[in-house]
Amino acid sequence: MSAGTVYGVGLGPGDPDLLSVRADRLVRGARHIAYFRKTGRPGQARTLANELLPEGVIEHAMEYPVTTEIPLSDPAYNAALSAFYTDCTKRLRMLTDAGKDVVVLCEGDPFFYGSFMHLYTRLKDDVPVEVVPAITGMSGAWTATGAPITWGDDILTVLMGTLDEDMLAKNMANADALVVMKIGRNIDKVRRALRTAGRYETAWLVEYATMPNQTVQKLSDAEGKVTPYFSIIVVHGQGRRP
Repeated sequence: MSAGTVYGVGLGPGDPDLLSVRADRLVRGARHIAYFRKTGRPGQARTLANELLPEGVIEHAMEYPVTTEIPLSDPAYNAALSAFYTDCTKRLRMLTDAGKDVVVLCEGDPFFYGSFMHLYTRLKDDVPVEVVPAITGMSGAWTATGAPITWGDDILTVLMGTLDEDMLAKNMANADALVVMKIGRNIDKVRRALRTAGRYETAWLVEYATMPNQTVQKLSDAEGKVTPYFSIIVVHGQGRRP
C-alpha cells in the first residue's frame, strides 16, 4: 500500500472567494481533514471551510494544550507545544501509513506564522507533504485600507504583537511600511511602541480582514478599544514613486 499524502492547504484571510482553485478542489474532495483549534472552540480554519466540506468527511481536531495560559517566555509553554505537535504528527502518520490522504486546513498561508509549519518539519522527511499557498491575512488587511502598503524601495517589516515593547518600538522606527499581527491583549503595548516610534498617528487597525464582520479605522480613532486576536495594524510606506 502506498503512503497517503498530507496537504497543508491555505484557506486565505477569510473570504471564501479568495481561496485558490487548488485549495477549493482539495477541500471539496477531502475524505479526511485535520485542523487546529482551542479547546471548546470550532477553530477558525474549520469555520472558514464549513461550506466547502463534502458530506461524510472525517474530521480530526487538534486541540492546543495551551494558548495564553502560560507566558511565551516560560519554558513550559514551548515544552507543551512541542509535545503537542509531536503527538499531532503521530496521528497524521497513522492515517498516511494506512494510505489515507489528509487535508490540513490552515488559516492564511501555511508557511506564514502558521501552526502547520511545526507539522511540516516533523513530517517532510518521512511522509509525502504538499503545501498549497494562499493570500495572507495581512494582504487582506492592507487592501481593506484602500491604499498600497509599499512604494518604490520601501522596506516592509512584519512584527508580532507578542514581542517585547522595546523591540517593537525599535523595529517600528526603522520600518518604511509596517504590519503588526497577533494583536489581541497586546494592543496597549503595541500602541505605546507605535507612539515611541512616532508611527501612531498613521497606523490603521483592521479587524477580521475580508470577513463579513470586517472593520477598518485609524488606530487613533480606536483609543481604549479592546481588539480581537484576528486584528492587524498597518502603517503604509511612503516611498519613491513616479
